[in-house]
Amino acid sequence: MIFNPQIGIPATYMRGGTSKGVFFKLDDLPEDAQVAGTARDNLLLRVIGSPDPYGKQTDGMGGATSSTSKTVLLSKSIKTEHDVDYLFGQVAIDKAFVDWSGNCGNLTAAVGSFAISNGLVDNSRIPDNGVAVVRIWQANINKTIIAHVPMVNGLVQETGDFELDGVTFPAAEVKVEFVNPVDGAEAMFPTGNLVDELVVPGVGTFKATMINAGIPTIFLEAKALGYQGTELQEAINSDESALAKFETIRAYGALMMGLIHSIDQVRERQHTPKVAFVAPSSAYQTSSGKSITGNDIDLSVRAMSMGKLHHAMMGTAAVAIGTAGAIPGTLVNLAAGGGDKDSIIFGHPSGTLKVGAETKFNEGAWSVDKVSMSRSARKLMKGEVYIPADSY
Repeated sequence: MIFNPQIGIPATYMRGGTSKGVFFKLDDLPEDAQVAGTARDNLLLRVIGSPDPYGKQTDGMGGATSSTSKTVLLSKSIKTEHDVDYLFGQVAIDKAFVDWSGNCGNLTAAVGSFAISNGLVDNSRIPDNGVAVVRIWQANINKTIIAHVPMVNGLVQETGDFELDGVTFPAAEVKVEFVNPVDGAEAMFPTGNLVDELVVPGVGTFKATMINAGIPTIFLEAKALGYQGTELQEAINSDESALAKFETIRAYGALMMGLIHSIDQVRERQHTPKVAFVAPSSAYQTSSGKSITGNDIDLSVRAMSMGKLHHAMMGTAAVAIGTAGAIPGTLVNLAAGGGDKDSIIFGHPSGTLKVGAETKFNEGAWSVDKVSMSRSARKLMKGEVYIPADSY
């Protein structure tokens, strides 16, 4: 029997924030995978090693977690006043499914670096030394993101002394700004309320802040779920009943937010919305053993991603946290002590993160102009990724 050979596709394996993924230039993909559709999805699934009933992604580039089962497609921007178009695909681990419904805020930190290093940004916009301002068009959600990428002697500076909780080694700081992260055609609070009563049949009724900022997110109170808000991954991810409860909450929250029209549709939207729970600041130990005191943070936040508790915090969820934290009366704001805030520091399983938000109340509605935070990014490997020629 004759089998088809493998094909090699130019790719770069990159860490961005607390995630990592496989980055491609769009025009390096086979022609039929350069457009959205089955061929593209099948190609990316095979690259990452999904679907894998063993949950390990051993035969691919994925790392068997939501943070490491990611793909990025980049091209010169077709939008005026932008440098690069960024399309993100969240690859399911045990299912043949690529979710294109949202952004990855963590990998955003690596987009500018890749774009500069791969000729997607005009040389006139790149200083030999200083900071290159890369204007990113996030094609999943049609939003602008600005990445401030440090440059030294004409090269992207990736090494440095900036420490990001959830990442073992220090690197260069990359400041990221999410501009107008709420779609002008959408309401920041889709129900019109800062806090709703979310009825989840068979589970309970919960106070919830549901927000569209960065990524659609449902915030709950930790105490209402029976948690302290200081839990680490093993406390949630080893509890199958808890995971099922969170998924049911997510489904009914998505329905109330108008993201789906029937409960069954949530299976086709695994990446969004996110579910997170908040609690007032208190002391805890991170997953690395680092001690966080109640004075170090304004509140604690834990977030679910692709059915599991995230080991740190998704960048897009941090946008939602910063935005909600700045608006008096939301569950996030109340957990942080209430009142007007332009930035907050929250605790997550791996440490802390500061996020700033510029919000305003005008004509009876809240809006947000910009949310900013610092991340880091590093190229891990560059070359070709191989897949069987008949796998897409």
